[in-house]
Amino acid sequence: MRMRAQASFRSGGMSTVLTISGLVALPRLGLSVLVPGPPGALDAAISWLHNTELPDPSGYIGRAELVLTNGLWQAGTTARAFVGRCRAAGAAGVVFGLRDATPATPPELVEACREAELPLLQLPTEVPFTAVTHAAADILAAERQSPLAASLRRGTAFTDALSSGAGADGVLRILRREHELPLAVVDRTGSVLAQRGARLAPEARVTAATALARTPPPLELTLVPGVTATLLPIGTFGRPDAALLCLRAAIALTEEQQQALSQAAHFLSMEIARRQAVRASEERFAGELVDMITSGVGSRVDVARRLGTFGIDPAQPLAVLAAATAPGGVATADLATALRGLLADHGVAAMVATGSADVVIVAAWREPSEALAPWCRRQAAALGRRFTDARAVIGVGGPAAGPDRLRTALLEARRACQVLVRTGGGLAVARLGDLPTYHVLLSRADPQVLRQLVAAVLTPIRDHDAAHGGQLEATLRVFLAHQASPSGAAKTLHLHVNSLYKRLDRISELTGRDTATLDGRLDLFLALEADALSSP
Repeated sequence: MRMRAQASFRSGGMSTVLTISGLVALPRLGLSVLVPGPPGALDAAISWLHNTELPDPSGYIGRAELVLTNGLWQAGTTARAFVGRCRAAGAAGVVFGLRDATPATPPELVEACREAELPLLQLPTEVPFTAVTHAAADILAAERQSPLAASLRRGTAFTDALSSGAGADGVLRILRREHELPLAVVDRTGSVLAQRGARLAPEARVTAATALARTPPPLELTLVPGVTATLLPIGTFGRPDAALLCLRAAIALTEEQQQALSQAAHFLSMEIARRQAVRASEERFAGELVDMITSGVGSRVDVARRLGTFGIDPAQPLAVLAAATAPGGVATADLATALRGLLADHGVAAMVATGSADVVIVAAWREPSEALAPWCRRQAAALGRRFTDARAVIGVGGPAAGPDRLRTALLEARRACQVLVRTGGGLAVARLGDLPTYHVLLSRADPQVLRQLVAAVLTPIRDHDAAHGGQLEATLRVFLAHQASPSGAAKTLHLHVNSLYKRLDRISELTGRDTATLDGRLDLFLALEADALSSP
């Protein structure tokens, strides 16, 4: 039996805590409760929402998260198994979104949730999951608003701007209306989130981002010659996430203006937190899509549908990029944010997924295919100007003709990126085909074949090193890096050449690959490269 949950409200009809009942109470969402779960489950606080269609989403669901799904996982698992995995991961409940192909919630899902005592809600066909996510973000933003600020005129205006969805631009509009000040909000990657009465040049954005990275950030900085700005960090914990810039020197500001700027920075921290919450959900959604493409689990229709949520027309040719910096350079999260800013500046609809070692981009590419690599070189140069202490590289895949070709393009882009990071040098952008042929062959080989090659060749060497404290693997790498020159390798390793020959003979005995022959060296070299390909 369906029912409507009751919830407490604050001004504007917004629940003060993010709960299932609070979402159900919003008429615009049209949510219905099919299974209420145990007593109090609908009124318990939920941490966030997670959209998934994976048969086993347990590795992605956070504790107390509300799971949003269209049920596309039914082709790969049962409702009981799916619900059990959600429950084991600590999910707060499940929202089943109806589709034209699924006009009613499957009875087996209802029964599985009832057995597991996991709340189950139904979302109408006409309401997208993004509406639920935005409603939750609004509730969290309202929860963070200061009760004291609500009693102040300016605080009320800021609150109204944020609640109405005007965001950072709305806050600056209010400030600008009261005080004729040139204002901008810049995040730590140099992206402009809002600006009023000011237009920051690219070099000014870089200067602001660099200042934010300092501990502590300066109170004033020279953006460009002749322009001094007052900087107010935005963010409560750790390093600032962004900064409110007033393009006036602090000494030129009145006390009232300084207080207004400080108050605005406080409210902007709530908007930044809301953006980060939505972005985290989008990033996880993008990460799942990358996993689906890489593993081949997702159907063509499902991949196309997910691309559509990012504004990407799957019928268009799709460019696939993988970007990274040298290890220890720039955090992938910051690199991803910078890339989103560059893509937005060029009006390119794209999905950006942050991985542990790289950032993957899938975008509709409407230009000629030969224009993709030069465009990427310009973006790599822009990243170089932003991250002056790190070398950014981009591996290029595609353009792929539709979702069916995405897996090959993705693997090639990531492999090219990985090679560019490892090899160094001046090359910042490359397709896999631009690199030595063995990279192409390895990227297209069956992963099981690569694992077998690595196991057959490298495992005996590593077992020997572990048991005897040896350095056979390191010796092999240096030997091959010196083009199989015994004298060059021995000099680098500070060994007598006879000692080097003894190590090489031992490698030949353990692996069955003769280090004195081209065939043997080739097998050993490919095993090392295959190992690098399969490493994170």
